[in-house]
Amino acid sequence: MKRLLLLTFLMLQMGLHAQKKCEYSSNFTDSIGSYKETVQKIVYEKNFAGTSSYIFFSLINANETPLLNFQFIQKSKDFIKTYCFDKNSRIYLQLANGKIITMLIADEGSCGSMIRDESQSSNIRISTGKFLFMKNTMEELAKSPVSLIRIKYATETVDYIMKRELLSELNGEKSYPENFFIDDLKCLN
Repeated sequence: MKRLLLLTFLMLQMGLHAQKKCEYSSNFTDSIGSYKETVQKIVYEKNFAGTSSYIFFSLINANETPLLNFQFIQKSKDFIKTYCFDKNSRIYLQLANGKIITMLIADEGSCGSMIRDESQSSNIRISTGKFLFMKNTMEELAKSPVSLIRIKYATETVDYIMKRELLSELNGEKSYPENFFIDDLKCLN
């Protein structure tokens, strides 16, 4: 009997921890429509030789249209190479189950903006893009971790390997990038 009670208690605890609450940076409805965006999460980080690169994802539900908000931040004391999005830009997500999901850019694209941080004598480039989910891809993303992100920029294609667990040097937070969609797609509803 004690084992049964212990097993029941453990199962309830796992169920409570498995259901993470959705956190939103924006959530409103007005006369134009509705807009809901999850808090940005870091899914890629690289720090090497004084240059840092970060990729953040958030999910958007704009009038029942699901979007992936992609933000790429680069920081360096040297010149920063520009990665531009154009109308042909794509994100390819390779899943652990072998399937590849394609996402199309939703806007015209841009080359981002450059900011100078005088206090650290650094250049910072921020590039953003919103990408559309193709039909019937959200179900696959909700079931399988992402092992690789391939971004087709305007002039080149770059691969980013997803980590199972990431302890960010930027903010000291632990995240699980390969499970981003598994954990957060439920927040679009």
